[in-house]
Amino acid sequence: MNMRITKSLVVVSALVLFTCAIRVLAQSEWTVTKTLHIGGEGGWDYLTVDPQTHRLYVPRSTHTMVIDPDSGKTIADIPGQKRAHGVAVVPQAGRGFISDGGGDGAVVIFDLKTNAVLGTIAAQPDADGIIFDSASGRVLVVSGDKGVLMTLKPDLDPRTGKLDPPIELGGKPEFLAADGKGNVYINLVDKNEVVGVDLKARKVTARWSVAPGGAPVGMAMDTKKRLLFIGCRNPQKLIVMSANDGKIVAALPIGAGVDATKIDGDLAFASCADGSLAVARETSPGKYEIVQTVKTPAGARTMGVDAITHMIYLPTSEFETAAAGARPRSKPGTFMIVVVGR
Repeated sequence: MNMRITKSLVVVSALVLFTCAIRVLAQSEWTVTKTLHIGGEGGWDYLTVDPQTHRLYVPRSTHTMVIDPDSGKTIADIPGQKRAHGVAVVPQAGRGFISDGGGDGAVVIFDLKTNAVLGTIAAQPDADGIIFDSASGRVLVVSGDKGVLMTLKPDLDPRTGKLDPPIELGGKPEFLAADGKGNVYINLVDKNEVVGVDLKARKVTARWSVAPGGAPVGMAMDTKKRLLFIGCRNPQKLIVMSANDGKIVAALPIGAGVDATKIDGDLAFASCADGSLAVARETSPGKYEIVQTVKTPAGARTMGVDAITHMIYLPTSEFETAAAGARPRSKPGTFMIVVVGR
């Protein structure tokens, strides 16, 4: 009898442990948790999350929407752009900066509290990827068509201020990431390269190939490990590169149409237009692997990550059926933000 009871207890204990393991595994899996149906007119590009207010800043071609991530309601809609691409938030200055690539190019400055436009600074055509670098105290924005990095002080006069002299990059930049020590790393999509720029010296100091990847567009950096995570479209790879010497640490398979990479803790993410979100991490010292691929709606190619709540926000829409070889068009009024968490 005692032996039977002992065996039963062992079986029950094993089942409890198995159930707990399954629950832990389920909790660690990333998944789409909800969808915010936003609507409105215009395309979209980079989405930026303000980690202090958790607000979402979403450029929509000619205007930029400010979204509450909990309710999905539009808090404000900032007008006056021609082809908005991205937003850099600088809380210490109380300002936000929108890269506008239309026409001659511009940077639109707005107040973070009121969302009122404070002024527009003349830039270069195709002003695209934009970030704030605390080490240099500059907003950094690249011009794809002109092949330059532009910088500006966040506290400049929004009506009469001017950009610093541009830094020539020797190729068509797409996005960028700063190391917090005065250096910034920039994808050159047409050269299949990454360049490193010393912001104090204001010149390119490194130039590295992304092979076996190609057409690099997404860029994020693990500043602690000094690793760059580069999303490449052709070949489709998530390249993990040392920012010290350009050495390729890993070349991981990802979906088609990547447009953004992000870091959150010890995880790296690559969002792709084919409806996949790749999740990568270091599985053993020096070895990186794709540990999960989250299914997302088609077109969810860019994203923003809230560093506090660890939620991921991917903009997309429904699409009309396209003819063979043609790019599908967004259905009017169907713009949405897909929320991924765990």
